[in-house]
Amino acid sequence: MVEFKFNPGYNTFDSDSYVVHLENPPLDKPALFRSTFPYDEAPRIGFNHRLTPMRMPRDIWVTDTTFRDGQQAMPPYTVKQIVDLYKLLHRLGGKKGLIRQTEFFIYTKKDQDALDQCMSLGYRWPEVTGWVRAHRKDLELAKQMGLKEIGILTSASDYHIYLKLKKTRRQALHDYLRIVKDAIDVGITPRCHFEDVTRADYYGFVVPFAHELMQIAEKNKVPIKIRICDTLGLGVPYPGVAMPRSVPGLIYGLQYYAGVPSEWLEWHGHNDLYLVTANAVTAWLYGCSAANGTLLGIGERTGNPPLEGLVMNYLQLRGNDMGIDTTVITEIAQYFEKEMHVPIPPYQPLVGRTFNTTRAGIHADGLLKNEEIYNVFNTQKILNRPFELALTDKSGAAGVALWIRQRFPKANTPVSKTDEGVQRICEWIMAQYDTGRVTAITDEEMSQQVKLNLADWLLSNGYEA
Repeated sequence: MVEFKFNPGYNTFDSDSYVVHLENPPLDKPALFRSTFPYDEAPRIGFNHRLTPMRMPRDIWVTDTTFRDGQQAMPPYTVKQIVDLYKLLHRLGGKKGLIRQTEFFIYTKKDQDALDQCMSLGYRWPEVTGWVRAHRKDLELAKQMGLKEIGILTSASDYHIYLKLKKTRRQALHDYLRIVKDAIDVGITPRCHFEDVTRADYYGFVVPFAHELMQIAEKNKVPIKIRICDTLGLGVPYPGVAMPRSVPGLIYGLQYYAGVPSEWLEWHGHNDLYLVTANAVTAWLYGCSAANGTLLGIGERTGNPPLEGLVMNYLQLRGNDMGIDTTVITEIAQYFEKEMHVPIPPYQPLVGRTFNTTRAGIHADGLLKNEEIYNVFNTQKILNRPFELALTDKSGAAGVALWIRQRFPKANTPVSKTDEGVQRICEWIMAQYDTGRVTAITDEEMSQQVKLNLADWLLSNGYEA
């Protein structure tokens, strides 16, 4: 006989045969899911065609791990750099705190000094949190530093539990629950990092572990947060994907089977298979309140969701209801390049040098008529970056005319791509490439060509020839 249980979260009568139960295979038989992860071949995406309901939380936000995961991918930041970037995070997140938290290492004197200086600024957002190993003495250190929340590594897959820790699931669960209780005892909110969850036995370990955490939370009347860590970037956002790679399924199951509230769930992804931002946004859509990222996406191996990308996706989903100052994104990019000497790939969205630069003549022709035709949004207003033009043999007369209009915006009679002077400049450009040139025409060269070929036009419009 089918039993129905009323689910107040969905306001429906539900029926499911799954019963929360820890599976505990012996040490020599870890579940490695070789049909999905053959290792000598590309990972496989299996479909079970089960659709989970999209249920976006009322409140969603961004969390930052630039000073933890970000520092694992590059030389350590200086104290000044950390404090400067923290101030930029505060400005970018707006007065209502879209960027709600940021995460620090706490072990070195440098990290401790940076943490102290950031906390001394007195900002409500982003809240400073930490990351520790699963040791009681580390919790005591976090308490001494005044942290109210701490991330704790609690590996979820048998790859980590069996092959790295050399424990069974039951042993690992016992150790994890003990450190969570220790954190509660010292007055710190524990945030359990479910490492490698997209290769874990979801129903045999992940859900039972989360269920135990929720029982402890209920007993102690405190929050216990869960960071869902797609450590190798194996999660996929598509509907109907089989576990454990389904991002919608991971979020839904933790809520439906383990009773984890949206505001206690946080998604942390990596970009190994190019889905890092899509996965983070999908986590939002299916019930996870927090999406974790780093500035410019800099993180271990292929990186994390670019924090600036999460901000722009939030704006697309909710509008600017948080007072977000998006022009700070450009300031952050400039800081990384000029102060930290970190090269940003020129084609990187939002922050790359050529993000809104066109070389194609057909695009330039459209921009001449109306910049909305080929500019993704008003980049001047939103990012303090006007669209740019790089002149090559592909730019044509339209590109030349557009370049001149940009450099001489106050002209009473804007040039046209059919003007004789514009045509002569275009012919000069083509001649450059006919002789083997491979670099873009510089602004200095174009200024000289305008003076040579459009002297009368310059004078008639109030410019020096």
